[in-house]
Amino acid sequence: MGAFKAAAIQMRSGESPQRNAEDMERLVRQAAGQGATYIQTPEMTGAMVRDKHARATAFTSEDKDIIVATSRRLASELGIFLHIGSTAIVRADGKLANRALLFGPDGATLATYDKIHMFDVDLDNGESWRESAAYEPGAEAVVTEINGTKLGFAVCYDLRFPQLFRAEALAGAQVLTVPAAFTRQTGEAHWHVLLRARAIENGAYVIAAAQGGLHEDGRETYGHSLIVDPWGRIIAEVAHDAPGVIVAEIDPAQSLAARKKIPNLKNARDFTVDAGSADAPLLRGAAS
Repeated sequence: MGAFKAAAIQMRSGESPQRNAEDMERLVRQAAGQGATYIQTPEMTGAMVRDKHARATAFTSEDKDIIVATSRRLASELGIFLHIGSTAIVRADGKLANRALLFGPDGATLATYDKIHMFDVDLDNGESWRESAAYEPGAEAVVTEINGTKLGFAVCYDLRFPQLFRAEALAGAQVLTVPAAFTRQTGEAHWHVLLRARAIENGAYVIAAAQGGLHEDGRETYGHSLIVDPWGRIIAEVAHDAPGVIVAEIDPAQSLAARKKIPNLKNARDFTVDAGSADAPLLRGAAS
């Protein structure tokens, strides 16, 4: 379990999967040229499409998806682990999944993760989002291994649910991933502090590739892709909202060291909640 270089790619995906695949390939090659062997792209790498009728023509099944095909080819050609932060995939039942995919150096699919928590919110600047109207939520957390390092999956709004990351850390994840398309308003308020908190409270690296800028469909995302170490320090950042690449060394031994200094995962205990009524709140993400 040795150190390796990881990259987070910041994109400004538009409505054309073909153009986005070309942009992704250019940035992946740039990251690989800097020595990265694990490369992560942001949420909705394939297309940012708000209109439901346009989505019907932009998105397809996994076996026909251009982002999937391009990623397989790049992972194999460059000998890298390529993590598509997410792209919209038409499931067998016809519903859409906001799906992350990890490809190995041979181009094979090592893991998939469907975003669990749907972004259904009304912001005070007038923005309103109902992700659940378009996508079917996932129901399973995923931890997989790359060259002896365990990697936990999440996508964007999942960041606000710390029990997901705690469960993955308890399952051994030393690296937590949060590819995202955070809105500018919520990003300015919470992006940095939440990513650092997830790293600190779990003694894990956090890698978060982001979308940034004004997109073709009218939405605006925050950018500021980050890599955070297990002590909560930002070790790489795209300090703007334009496309770009950051690379940092990931040393799994640093996760172990942080957990020895602050052994909160080991010290965690299950508990019940006395709310002063017969209807006790449902516990989510118990300690063990």
